Amino acid sequence: MFILPRAFYIVFSACMLTACGTAQPSIKNKIVPMTPFEKNRNQSATYIEAIAYYKKLANQFAEARLIEAGDTDSGFPLHSFVIDRDKKFTPSGARKLGKAILFINNGIHPGEPCGIDASMMFVRDVLNSMWRDINLDHLVLVVIPVYNISGSLNRNTTTRANQNGPDSYGFRGNRRNYDLNRDFIKCDTENATSFNKLFTHWSPDIMVDTHTSNGADYTYTMTLISTQKDKLAGPLASYLSDIEAKLYDRMEHADWEMTPYVYSRNTPDDGIMAFLDSPRYSSGYAALHHTIAFMPETHMLKPFQDRVMSTYHFLRIIAELMAADATNLIKIRSAAIRATLDKSELPIRWELDTTHRSTLTFKGYEAGYKVSEVTGMDRLFYDRSKPYQKQIPYLDQYRVSKKINLPAAYIIPGAYKRLIHLLEINGVQMEPIKSAKILEVEMYKIQDLKTVSNPYEGHYLHTDVSVETIVRQMPVYAGDVLVPVKQDAIRYIVETLEPEAMDSFFAWNFFDAILQQKEYFSPYVFEDTAVDILNKNPELKNRFKQKKQRDSAFGQDPYAQLTYIYTHSPHYERSHRMYPIMRLHTLERR
Repeated sequence: MFILPRAFYIVFSACMLTACGTAQPSIKNKIVPMTPFEKNRNQSATYIEAIAYYKKLANQFAEARLIEAGDTDSGFPLHSFVIDRDKKFTPSGARKLGKAILFINNGIHPGEPCGIDASMMFVRDVLNSMWRDINLDHLVLVVIPVYNISGSLNRNTTTRANQNGPDSYGFRGNRRNYDLNRDFIKCDTENATSFNKLFTHWSPDIMVDTHTSNGADYTYTMTLISTQKDKLAGPLASYLSDIEAKLYDRMEHADWEMTPYVYSRNTPDDGIMAFLDSPRYSSGYAALHHTIAFMPETHMLKPFQDRVMSTYHFLRIIAELMAADATNLIKIRSAAIRATLDKSELPIRWELDTTHRSTLTFKGYEAGYKVSEVTGMDRLFYDRSKPYQKQIPYLDQYRVSKKINLPAAYIIPGAYKRLIHLLEINGVQMEPIKSAKILEVEMYKIQDLKTVSNPYEGHYLHTDVSVETIVRQMPVYAGDVLVPVKQDAIRYIVETLEPEAMDSFFAWNFFDAILQQKEYFSPYVFEDTAVDILNKNPELKNRFKQKKQRDSAFGQDPYAQLTYIYTHSPHYERSHRMYPIMRLHTLERR
């Protein structure tokens, strides 16, 4: 395919939308509306302007529909803009016709609005058939015009202190001060709840979430975070590598050369690492649903016009690639789901593989240090008069650090209604347990964990969780739910319900009540009981003596000694630190 260079698009766009006046291109006598960005290349559309623009397009084109897709914390609805040439406007309609689905999310961080403006131009030009290689016979587009609406309404000119334009923009936090790109699992916000529903409803083949980066200085306008390939099932991982290579090639031919997201410990000269997108982020969340995700991150120091136009062409190119390969993409995604369902174990944690190093051709600026006029100490700077192109280290592989054997099903107590609701809106199939009974189940006892010392996105996040596996006879009740594991949502199920997983519900404090004891003992009363317990249990008595001999602090602490005996006795509550989600290894209908 022949791709015109960047200079052409800039000149053509300017002529088409400004100098040429009434000579704007049209289809079926439809007028092409201009965006606020096209009237002023350092201006980003407000939320009100964006929605009004999409409404205008939906009114002009029968192939487009603007749909209210749920509530947000702003009081305004979350909108989706759907382009479907066959006017079905449903995922089932798209699938029946063999169409791939591209899902584009904008304004999750409204201070990074490139995608808001790029998408407005992109969908208009698609509807006007400007891009002939985007064959809508094979593709449905679903666009969220602005995701963080309240952040977009909180417009200012100062909070992106390091950013080059636009004249004004939104704020990263939403009205409740949540960063929505950390909320995809815990769903503290109405935005995230509505997004989960919408995303699951469409089950897109590829998602694009538009951003602007912070960090080092370099020559590229566009950098890219892709779904971490090592977290995808084999067929989808291979497809990701192929389409990624095409993206880089076509962006370069369009004069918007990209590089992987510049994620480094120091300066890029020392090397960069691939980003591990856990499910709290949009791209990691998408991976739980077997969806490839791309996060184009334009560079904060480049002119706003360039950031918008590079995003525009990224959207164009990914749409062209999907439309040309829709049948194959759908087939490979289905194969990836089947491959995952065939597994007896799944990974739940990953770590950077520092033993595997490749190299990357990188175009940067020479970094140096000079005396700071503020602190009087050395400060980093990048010298734009000294550009370079050289090979730098690139660590792009992650290895599994924890995997679990899959049960046949999980049982969730009916008391955890919010958790059950989150599973429901993510397409998880569940069966209610109809009558009370005793079952032999596998359970986890939380042995150890670390907790952050300061709040993180409204939570005290747990990490480095370790568990002991215990088999017990446990009562289950009518109203509890059975969650079979072998279903399309298998990764979402496992990576949210397994407490050791990186972004599990346990990690996000859904079960903190089990970490606190509810019953205790009075030492002066329990003293006599403790003697009786030791006398009736010689093995415990021997372990107790050995612990006193080995641990001098324990030997000098009477309360610690009584606590040891208490926790090893029938008096100690069975529920303390017992993770309440049960695992079944034999699936029977309940």
